[in-house]
Amino acid sequence: MAAWTWRFETADGTEVQPAVQPEEFTTQSDAESWIGENWRELRDGGADQVRLFEDGTEVYGPMSLHADQS
Repeated sequence: MAAWTWRFETADGTEVQPAVQPEEFTTQSDAESWIGENWRELRDGGADQVRLFEDGTEVYGPMSLHADQS
């Protein structure tokens, strides 16, 4: 079974500890739902962006946790 995990980073790509402790997800949908529910608290806790991994392989990222400021 696949394991989906998030990596939390500052804007320069440095890994940081998340303000909300994530679980290990069994589906991409579950992982994305979780980030959708927790992104504000993660951002406020010092994470600027996230990357999604499936079994240690990056699926996508970095994805900003900041609203588009344009």
